[in-house]
Amino acid sequence: MKYIVLHGDGLAGGPRKELGGKTPLAAAATPNMDAVARHGELGVAVVPADSLQVTSGMVQTAVLGYDPRKLYPGPAPLEAASLGVTVGEQDVVYRCSMVTLRGVAAGEGAYDDIKKLAAPVTVEGEAERLERDEARDLLEAVNEQLGSETIQFYPGSGSRHLMVWVGGKLRAVCLDPREGAGRPIGDCLPTGDGAEMLRKLMDASLVILRDHPVNDQRREDGRKPIHCLWLWGQGRALRWPSFAERHHVSGTVVATNDVRRGIGICAGLGAIEPSDVTATDGSDFLSRGQAALRELGKKDFVYVHAEMPVGMARGDAKAAVKIVEEFDKQIVGTLLNGLAKMGPFRLLLVCDGGRVRNDGSRPPIYALCDGPLQKSKSGSRGFNETDAAAVKDGVRDATKLSAKLLTQG
Repeated sequence: MKYIVLHGDGLAGGPRKELGGKTPLAAAATPNMDAVARHGELGVAVVPADSLQVTSGMVQTAVLGYDPRKLYPGPAPLEAASLGVTVGEQDVVYRCSMVTLRGVAAGEGAYDDIKKLAAPVTVEGEAERLERDEARDLLEAVNEQLGSETIQFYPGSGSRHLMVWVGGKLRAVCLDPREGAGRPIGDCLPTGDGAEMLRKLMDASLVILRDHPVNDQRREDGRKPIHCLWLWGQGRALRWPSFAERHHVSGTVVATNDVRRGIGICAGLGAIEPSDVTATDGSDFLSRGQAALRELGKKDFVYVHAEMPVGMARGDAKAAVKIVEEFDKQIVGTLLNGLAKMGPFRLLLVCDGGRVRNDGSRPPIYALCDGPLQKSKSGSRGFNETDAAAVKDGVRDATKLSAKLLTQG
């Protein structure tokens, strides 16, 4: 028996005016996902959470059978696990994003006259069009001047990197720089226990990066400079019970996102190298389906993560529909066709709305079925938010889904 979880991160959502009041899942042509919904159990998955936000990482944690309230440590420790960064039990890992700020001047000058992290500066967000070599040069410059036995910086991917505060403080309130976009910087800087140290490091990074040769080149190229490092998403590394040992399966996570890979590693699963999936922006779905089939040829269980490209979930509705259709064809369809040749399997399909408020209004939806599927199965039920919510007694605790997936008989 082969076991598969397909996780569509950001594919679910609310109705869109441009789609006649339908959601992208309902508006898209999804014959493969609809077949899964018709052959098996369809419903809504409730993710236990204490926070005001339910992230897709928390959904994955729950779907693998772990209570996010106890074991989801925040994104930074998970990224550390994915990148192989060693973290002590009392150490705190922070996401270390490279961000662009904006002053009050008009035009290009708005980015050049920023001397300190104080009014009237506003947060613009994470750096755009950042090359890998640029990011490493900037992080090395910071590490040379700010790195110590207590503070250590590690390269990640894109604009996001890591900082480990050895024996550090955990309780500071830190804001995702994307949520601070357009707001005065004074409203966005860390507060609370440990915030003084974090602010000092962020201030010092501004001095180091502001006139770095990488920023000189970016200005010449017409790109916005990278002003400072932004610390957030912190947590301590936690020891998880092994998913593989609990369920007596060998398994792999297919994902390019470091948080998703880190969750798999913490759960005792393998994780394919991002280079095995040719695109890192979540859009190359066919390679994910093919990679999953290769892994299933060697192992019992695979967790496939694919996401709506950044900004599209709330942007172009028609483009979002196209992404949903590609997910259905290139991942779900590819797997269903390949699995039909492998024998019996059980498949769990989960789609969430990405980062949403934890108010119960848009929970993830799921479908669980046994295969191979019979093509003659027909019906009007599809894999979408409306049909999932309409199922009588169709609400399930997300942390119970993996046990149901892996139950024999």
